[in-house]
Amino acid sequence: MRFNVLKIGMLAVFANFSLGCAGYHLGTTNGHTAGARSVQVKFFKNETFEPRLAIAVNRAMKREFQKDGTYSLETQSEGDLIVTGKLINFRRNGVSYKPGDVLTVQDYTMELAAEITVINSATGVEIFRETITGASTVRVGNDLTAGQRQAVPIIAAKLAEQAVLHFVDGDWGGVGKPGEAQSATP
Repeated sequence: MRFNVLKIGMLAVFANFSLGCAGYHLGTTNGHTAGARSVQVKFFKNETFEPRLAIAVNRAMKREFQKDGTYSLETQSEGDLIVTGKLINFRRNGVSYKPGDVLTVQDYTMELAAEITVINSATGVEIFRETITGASTVRVGNDLTAGQRQAVPIIAAKLAEQAVLHFVDGDWGGVGKPGEAQSATP
């Protein structure tokens, strides 16, 4: 009797773990073999007035592609897919103010928008173009410059995460899957 209760308990635990992971998918989510195609991230153009944003975004994009693993990151030569972009908007908005002082901002929301383009290097055809935004709320304290300097890598990482997610798993509006050869006509 005790043995049957133990078996039923173990079966229940196994079933619980199995059902808990029912929606989880191991591997890539777009049907391609992980690392079979390569991607090269070119340096983004900074059209904002904020310096050093392009460096942070470039690092974050490379890191995010490596973390995702769907495409291998090419750093020495041209990849199968080339990612380029331009940083088009950097905004800082006050969210909360110091108690008793309506002029001194305590927390900012910082947003960075980039227009990201992916080109098939073999055909030269653009297969992905989208404007992506990364944002974060930052406690500034008494030093806005230091707070913003700490926030830049965070918003760059959020932007890169969104960009890679849209590119790897997204719908390209009839343009096709990344890496497929496309005709030059829309």
